[in-house]
Amino acid sequence: MPTFTTHDGTELAYRVRGEGEPLVCLAGGPMRGAGHLGDLGGLSAHRALVLLDARGTGTSAEPVDPGTCRRDRQVGDVEALRAHLGLDRIDLLGHSAGGNLAVLYAAAHPERIRSLVLVASPGRALGVVTTDEEGDKAVEVFADRPWYPEARAALDATGPDAPLRRVHEVAAPFAHGRWGAAAQEHAAACGRETDREAASVHHGEGAHDPEATRRALGALTAPVLVLAGEYDAGPTPAKAAEAAACFPHAELVVQPGAGHFPWVDDADAFARTVAVFLDPAVRTVTVDGVRLAHRVAGAEDARPVVLVHGRGENSTTWTRIGEDLAADHRVHALDLPGHGLSDRTGRYGFEDFRDAIGGFLRALGLVGATVVAHSMGAGAAHLLAQREPGLIGRLVLEEAPAFVPLDPPRPVTERPEGPLTFDWDVVPTTDAQLNAPDPAWREGLAAITAPTLVIAGGPTSHIPQDQLSGLADRIPGARLVTIGAGHLVHTTRPAAFLAAVREFEDQAGV
Repeated sequence: MPTFTTHDGTELAYRVRGEGEPLVCLAGGPMRGAGHLGDLGGLSAHRALVLLDARGTGTSAEPVDPGTCRRDRQVGDVEALRAHLGLDRIDLLGHSAGGNLAVLYAAAHPERIRSLVLVASPGRALGVVTTDEEGDKAVEVFADRPWYPEARAALDATGPDAPLRRVHEVAAPFAHGRWGAAAQEHAAACGRETDREAASVHHGEGAHDPEATRRALGALTAPVLVLAGEYDAGPTPAKAAEAAACFPHAELVVQPGAGHFPWVDDADAFARTVAVFLDPAVRTVTVDGVRLAHRVAGAEDARPVVLVHGRGENSTTWTRIGEDLAADHRVHALDLPGHGLSDRTGRYGFEDFRDAIGGFLRALGLVGATVVAHSMGAGAAHLLAQREPGLIGRLVLEEAPAFVPLDPPRPVTERPEGPLTFDWDVVPTTDAQLNAPDPAWREGLAAITAPTLVIAGGPTSHIPQDQLSGLADRIPGARLVTIGAGHLVHTTRPAAFLAAVREFEDQAGV
């Protein structure tokens, strides 16, 4: 495990999980080793997590002076780690008490922060504190859980002089949105990792000057993500909103169904939210309560084009195409619901994807844009074009389903083992619709008014090519181009795909 020597000679340790741009992570506790952060729900797939063991915790050394464990005196440790890593600016994540340390660091070194993520972080450093009465009221959200009566009785019986270990044990069920085996295992590990003697010093007198901290944060130009759990009692979502208001450029996200450890309660939702925030190429827009991620490239005043992926894919499938189009387009590559970094909604019919694309176009003011869509996304796009003829300017359908009933029908497919980059529920829902599509979906093709290009992949595609020619015949004025590449035309033969799209735009009078 790598180590470095901080400003007072104490040797501190950290571990690195994942690859990519570093994300410095400060654990909560207070004074808890960083081991309980794990890989932060799979966030290590997006960033290299630099997990710091605070002085006196984990494998870091005990300081000569225990008083240096006070929170404000650990700001120098974070700065020493930044220098050790050779970074001019850092992306910094703090959980719970570690979030307060992250705030103090940002106030002391605003020029060193590239982005700041505060996860379930009580706002003590900002003077935003949840009262005992507010916390007691907040835990009533669990009143219908079978464990609640016993746990609530134990919580009410815990006095101010109770040992810290007992406080953690009693509070643990209320700190997780789902008090199951994974949460119980995590809670037990947290208890083992905490330096309880040092924890008593952490909140020592003089650790915070909220007014001065808030003033200093006025110089922070970096974006801030404040992520709260819907069921967390400290901070409650309302208190997290108060904390977010203390920063010049902050976004508040409340993770549904989560408590104080949101990456344990819903790993995918947590990792997606933080990954979107940290990636400067990715933006989000909320459509009907659903956060849709999208990648943007090209000049803001260039003509817009929206790229929509197929089933199981995401916006990154368009990287090669998007880079080329960005030379003279404003490119928006969308992650459909259940895919990539967009929300998992559980509603994955073609009509749902149709409505997501339509809402996306309206939300970003992209009415009249060219829409280039592949496979499942192309099916949803031509449903949108026939339902709202004036919404799409030009339409490119790559290997689109023609909604002819599959013969033979697709059998039920079992979910493969291991993590997926999309919600598997997409598969049975769309397979059922492909097996028995609504006849109106084919009949409505005649209502499409947008100039349309249908791109077919030739005989190696799994889609019958006569269905694609039939699709083009049913859309007024549509053109059909065949590029012998199979189903994945835009990835297998990107140059030919781009040439067809650009020629179509020229002929359509762009």
